[in-house]
Amino acid sequence: MKTLQFLFILFFAVSCNKKRTHQYTFYYWKTKLVLDKKEKEALQKVNDPYLYIRFFDIDKINGKFQPVGVITKDKSFETDKQIVPTVFITNRTFLYISKEEITFLAQHIYDLIQKKTFEYHLKINDEIQIDCDWTAGTKDDYFTFLKALKKISQKQITCTLRLHQVKDKIQTGIPPVEKVYLMCYSTSSPLENSDKNSILDVPILKSYLSEIDKYPIKNMEVALPIYSWGIVTNHLGKHKLINALSEKDLENINFKKISNTEIEILKDGFYFGNYMNKGFRIKVEEISDDQLKNVVNFLEKKIKHFNIVYYQLDSKFVTEQNFNF
Repeated sequence: MKTLQFLFILFFAVSCNKKRTHQYTFYYWKTKLVLDKKEKEALQKVNDPYLYIRFFDIDKINGKFQPVGVITKDKSFETDKQIVPTVFITNRTFLYISKEEITFLAQHIYDLIQKKTFEYHLKINDEIQIDCDWTAGTKDDYFTFLKALKKISQKQITCTLRLHQVKDKIQTGIPPVEKVYLMCYSTSSPLENSDKNSILDVPILKSYLSEIDKYPIKNMEVALPIYSWGIVTNHLGKHKLINALSEKDLENINFKKISNTEIEILKDGFYFGNYMNKGFRIKVEEISDDQLKNVVNFLEKKIKHFNIVYYQLDSKFVTEQNFNF
């Protein structure tokens, strides 16, 4: 009997200490479907059968719904992954929208997805993902839209879930979907003068997600950031983002280092494709493996099971990254 008890305790201890593995894949967020060598290699290593491709954005311009940045496709683009069409919709699209317009919007979004699917011979999954930073003021109309899209498309409709929508779930509501994608980035605005990493500040994320285990929708995937950028600040305190800058880019004889992640420009000139004056500052924000591991370890204590979708598939971000968390 003691032997059996010992074996049970040993099995339990081993089970508790066993590292959880997570299938992973990527978001593809460019307007043209084309893969270079590094991106193809990264995609071949993916152990999840899906690839999440942004088909287009929807915005309200001069009172009219407009598709923006609709994808085009290079002939060389090929993948054996099942594609999940993803559509970003601005929050203002749902301001002062009528019920008739909601149905109209859902129908036209589905029609455009179908058109691009057939035009480019894409192998899509039975899912459409909607990305929208909805608020308490737009939640009712946005949720009505999600239901309308499901009825029209007869597909599984999923949506993204931002940190504030978790923390303030009483005000922002629970979307009428069976599955959500928890966006574990954009913890603050890059346009604020702050010493925090606006892409991912782990303490802020943990505070927002302290009760994620109590969120009503249990079917949840996790979106993690692997992108970087530089925040340029001019003499007036105005900011501009330059995509894909890293600390290595700050090595320049015309730069004075303020810290490992920030410099001041010493000489007027063109830098990273932009003309900048002496006195401008550039702050680089990147994501480390340790940050991602920290987030994954935290979420493993809160969420029973999840796969990971990395944002985004780009040769600038996938070359030195470890995705096996």
